[in-house]
Amino acid sequence: MMERADRVRVAAHAKVNLLLRILAAERAGMHQIETVFALLELSDEILVTRTSAAGEVRLDVRGADTGPAEENLAVRAARAVLEATGERFGVHIQLEKRIPIRAGLGGGSSDAGATLHAVNQLANGAVPQPELLHFATRLGADVAFFASRAPLALAWGHGERLFHTPAPPAAPALVAVPRVAVSTADAYRWWDEASGGNSGGPTRGALVLDPAAFATWGSVGRLGGNDFETVVFGHHPRIRELFERVAGTRPYWVRMCGSGSAVAAVYATERLRDDAALELGTSHQALLRTATRAALAPAPVPY
Repeated sequence: MMERADRVRVAAHAKVNLLLRILAAERAGMHQIETVFALLELSDEILVTRTSAAGEVRLDVRGADTGPAEENLAVRAARAVLEATGERFGVHIQLEKRIPIRAGLGGGSSDAGATLHAVNQLANGAVPQPELLHFATRLGADVAFFASRAPLALAWGHGERLFHTPAPPAAPALVAVPRVAVSTADAYRWWDEASGGNSGGPTRGALVLDPAAFATWGSVGRLGGNDFETVVFGHHPRIRELFERVAGTRPYWVRMCGSGSAVAAVYATERLRDDAALELGTSHQALLRTATRAALAPAPVPY
């Protein structure tokens, strides 16, 4: 049984997509994809405190404007657990934002996945793991990956169907965030327009993924690309320019993150990563020195 706690602190890690293929546009406006998610050390910090106001969820955010609290995924995640456990208490969520927003790094989804586990620990683990993952799927396509706590997973469908596979060794990484934000809805719309209204999308070749493809970052670098890159680069040349500059710093792997706008790269050594940071300079909104994760994300910690 889980340890009873009145406060729980947890890290909500950012993600990158090692590859991302859009397979089909559905009539309901959703899209079938296949992707490989991987966690970064870069994370938001969340402190969730039990309160006596049954069913109440309060949110305080530092570091970024995340919009109305009622629309915040962490708030919705907390409500899902409270409702499932009979709303016997409330919670106060203190969120320290370190992951840039609208950059394709999954910060909001990660906050939701971490909050599901944190509030469940305050409820003494009353919600089984399979039900938590069901809540995660309802909150958003990427949330299931974060709630799974896997460092790396192949995802398909809407991103909610996951197959965990061992991650390559942790390696130095760099995330460059340009001074432009990209809406995921816009990115999908641009892809739909580029596909000519073909609901099946462009003709796709076969993709065979062997676990050995994730054994080293050299092999990861040969996996493939991100279908969003072409259409996003067409609408935002500055993101293309940043990608080309990062690619020129000799990384093992470089990709635009999700639907944009950040560009991430992984290097053989910290020195190469730090040299790349110096070469890229400060012509962007943020340049984050981080690392990939090779182990499971830590569980919520009683505080």
